[in-house]
Amino acid sequence: MSKLRYIKNIAKAALGLMLMAGTAFAQKKQTLDKVSAVVGNSPILQSDIELQYARYQAEGGVPNPDIKCQIMQTLISQKLLGQQAIIDSVIVKDEEVDNEVDRRMRGMIQRAGGQERLEGFLGRSVLQYKDEIRDDLHEQLVAQRMREKIIEKLNVTPQEVKEFFEKIPKDSLPTINKEVEVGEIVFQPKLTKEEKAAFKQKAEDLRTRVKKGEDFASLARLYSQDGSAAEGGDLGFADRNSYVKEFASYAFKLKAGEISPVFESEYGFHFLQVIERRGEQVHVRHILIIPTTTEASLTRASHMADSIYTVMKKNKAIDFSSAAAYYSDNKDTKYNGGMMLNLEDVQSRSTLIPTDKLDPQVALVIDTMKVGEFSKPQLLTEKDGKKNYKILYLKSVTDAHKASIEKDFPKLKEQAYNTKMNRMISEWFERKRKETYIRIDEQSAACPQLQGWASTTTTAQAN
Repeated sequence: MSKLRYIKNIAKAALGLMLMAGTAFAQKKQTLDKVSAVVGNSPILQSDIELQYARYQAEGGVPNPDIKCQIMQTLISQKLLGQQAIIDSVIVKDEEVDNEVDRRMRGMIQRAGGQERLEGFLGRSVLQYKDEIRDDLHEQLVAQRMREKIIEKLNVTPQEVKEFFEKIPKDSLPTINKEVEVGEIVFQPKLTKEEKAAFKQKAEDLRTRVKKGEDFASLARLYSQDGSAAEGGDLGFADRNSYVKEFASYAFKLKAGEISPVFESEYGFHFLQVIERRGEQVHVRHILIIPTTTEASLTRASHMADSIYTVMKKNKAIDFSSAAAYYSDNKDTKYNGGMMLNLEDVQSRSTLIPTDKLDPQVALVIDTMKVGEFSKPQLLTEKDGKKNYKILYLKSVTDAHKASIEKDFPKLKEQAYNTKMNRMISEWFERKRKETYIRIDEQSAACPQLQGWASTTTTAQAN
């Protein structure tokens, strides 16, 4: 897209969103195309800032004029990172941008309560809006990729962690909450072929209605039990690895416009329609019908859990880790020795979970257990409403304590890494700000975050 078209699109988007927010066009007209800053040879328009501020509000942000200062700082940072990315040949593919656009739009549609409501708020179609934000998101992804390149070789040694810890004043040492390590063997209720038949037939009936001419998107909004229902079942562009094998098999075999037969995956019964193929990515929409657990299937799961519990109690040679790997139906934990992961520390794959972050149902069960014990089968309800039987195992308990290098090395290592990373990025920006001509208008230059960012007259003349 040309820069001229980009400017026009942003100006239109900013105008439409400001009108929706109740701001009179006459009050903003003269500032829409104002150049608020220049970074190297790249301008930042006032409309760039207004568009992002309007998007911030559209995504649920509380009105706050100070946010515009943060937006300006972010845009200047993006320009610096983007200019270095060109030098370093850092590339973001069109498919990656498409995926990010689709992801953002799915979130906005969900928060707005549907595509029609969002389009009413935006004053334009979703397709138009996606076109308007695409270049901006491309710039954001390039900046993100460049930031990752800056820190790609960053690491912290044990000695650096020790030095980091020793610099923390003793009276400022953080308190580590009580933490536990909990394992699980999950027994999911499984339906028989006969029990599944009614749900498969519902999917077949919907497919027939689509084949007879009814609107796919409308039926998806009404009947699909997937998170994409609000968007008419639209999943956007994705590669083969994004889907389970049954889904990918049809998504990458069919031609644009073709509809798959009804098929079953671990999620339920689907049928899909291919909208567009682009290289190794495909754009599809689907309808999902999720079978409902029956009392009979719960009873079977209960009997299975009881029998495994009895075997484990009688045979002490069977360790919990092996039992979980063999019997558990939870793919996320069975190959991890059955151990649950701290969902707030997924990157480090930590199994230490603060008790205040633990599922209350699980916390209630392990509260009466001793370390090394496993529970009788418990019927627990997941966040999605599904019920499973679980055998829980309490591997360890760490009481609340002041941070120490012996007990909390992984946490301190992460903190030391983040501190070193922030320092490295700050130093990089400091160098680039001195090397690059930056001009900021008077209004934005008053922002506390931007003090010292603008080039001096001497620097500007030199550049």
